[in-house]
Amino acid sequence: MPTPPAYALVATDLDGTLLRPDDTVSARSRAALGRAAAAGARHLIVTGRPVPGIRALLADLAYTGLVVCGQGTQLYDADAGRLLRSVTLDREAADTALGKIEAEVGAVFAAVDQDGAAGVTLIEAGYRMPNPTLPAQRVGSREELWERPVIKVLVRHPELGDDALAAAARGAVGDLATVTMAGPGTVELAPRGVDKGTGLAAAAELLGIGAERTVAFGDMPNDLPMFAGSGLRVAMGNAHPELRAAADEVTLTNAEDGVAVVLERLFGTGGAQSPTPDPGLV
Repeated sequence: MPTPPAYALVATDLDGTLLRPDDTVSARSRAALGRAAAAGARHLIVTGRPVPGIRALLADLAYTGLVVCGQGTQLYDADAGRLLRSVTLDREAADTALGKIEAEVGAVFAAVDQDGAAGVTLIEAGYRMPNPTLPAQRVGSREELWERPVIKVLVRHPELGDDALAAAARGAVGDLATVTMAGPGTVELAPRGVDKGTGLAAAAELLGIGAERTVAFGDMPNDLPMFAGSGLRVAMGNAHPELRAAADEVTLTNAEDGVAVVLERLFGTGGAQSPTPDPGLV
């Protein structure tokens, strides 16, 4: 009987991690994920993107597993094409939270990801999408953001950097929401107690895989809860300092196929030579 792999679940963030800077998954990464699957490991995408923002990518990858979306607010079955779970953010609490943030740092620009597998990303005047490839609809007033249930709020400040805005938001919001920094220009408010860690735990439970057999890849502070629930924590070479400090190892950047480098070590290279990360990074 074949020996099962040491890691049975490969949990990958998308932006800044599995995806290259041009929003594609390289042939090398695809091959490495294929070898992990051939060894018996499952691939689990864990992303801040809502379901509508990843459907095209899932189709391109021929991905049929579970997906944790929306910073852990959504658990999606890609094979069945349906949401298994969705947690919404109280809209009154979200509006109050934005008011508290603005009382601390001045006016901010906001966007929301609506609930549901067909939810829309709405952006108010002044908000600029950090990833221009993701679809969004502009609204005329903040009140229009709350017309339908939402899973999370995205916040931008015209002057403050991401770390400063995230710190100010945490101090202002309190227990109204979970505040996280998900990438350049991406500070987000999610339902209190919901994050990538809770999403990963829900998916792993359905798959019957323990935390100690999970290897997780990420690049931003929103991946810290996912790291906390994983046996091997790998930060990308382009990762935020907070994530690098929490990682067991640091691989190459997403532009250099850092995910593939580690998977080739764990599951084999199929005979191909695999460059290793800079020793100073590990």
